[in-house]
Amino acid sequence: MLADLPASRTEADGAAVVRVLSYNIRSMRDDTDALARVIRACAPDVLCVQEAPRFFRWRKAAARLARATGLVYTTGGATTAGPMILTSLRAHVERTEEILLPRTPGLHQRGLAIAELRFGAGARLGVISCHLSLAAEERRQQAGLLLERLAGLDVPHAVAAGDINERPDGRGFRRIAETLQDGWAVKPWGGEHTTPPARPHQRIDAVFATPGVEVLGCGVPTGLPGVSERDLTAATDHLPVLAALRVPGPGAGTPA
Repeated sequence: MLADLPASRTEADGAAVVRVLSYNIRSMRDDTDALARVIRACAPDVLCVQEAPRFFRWRKAAARLARATGLVYTTGGATTAGPMILTSLRAHVERTEEILLPRTPGLHQRGLAIAELRFGAGARLGVISCHLSLAAEERRQQAGLLLERLAGLDVPHAVAAGDINERPDGRGFRRIAETLQDGWAVKPWGGEHTTPPARPHQRIDAVFATPGVEVLGCGVPTGLPGVSERDLTAATDHLPVLAALRVPGPGAGTPA
C-alpha cells in the first residue's frame, strides 16, 4: 500500500506543511459519495476544484460538497466559470479574488479562483485554481495570464493547481513549468497519469509551486489508505493530484 504523505503540521520555525489537492469534479454529475470519500481520505488543507457546479443552485451544491468533505467554501465556482477553492479550518483566509479570463468567441469561458491564505503563526500561501482552454493558442495565453496573476499576489509563496488540458510537453504546460516547480517532476509520489480514471495514460492535471516552496511529494493518490480504485473511477472523469508542500515561515524570506 502506498505510504502516506507527511501530515499537515506547523513546525517550530513557523513553516507549515500544507496538503493541496487538485480535482476536476465534472460538476458533481457522478458518484458524489465516492467523490467525498476520496477527498476526505486525502485530507487536504486546500482543495482546488475544476468544473465546480455552475448553474442551478450551484452555491448549494458547493456547500454540500464542503459539508461532505469537512471543508469550507472559500471562493470561485460559477463566478469563475468552474474553478473553486475549498479550505480546511486550519487555513486563515486573508483575501480572495474571482477572475474571468478573456474569452475567444466560440470557446468556453474560463476563469481563476484565487485565495491568499495563512497557516499557523505566519506561513502565507497564495493559491490559484485553474482550468485552461481546450484550444492550444488560447491555453498558452491563459498560462501567461495565470503566471501574471500569481506574481501579483501579496504573498511570498504560491501554488497554482488545476486541469491544464494538455500534457507536460505542451506549450501552455511548459510555459508554467518554466517559472514554477511542477510537483510531480520535482518529487513524484503515487501515480502520474490523471485521465481517464479507468485506464489513465496522460498527465493533464498538475500542482505547481513557486521556487521557495519545498515539494515533499506530489501525484495521484492511488493506493493511499482510504482511497479505493472503485471510488476513483466512480467519482468523476479525472484522477486527483495530491501534493504535500512545506511553506516557509515568516522569517525565512523569499528566494532570489
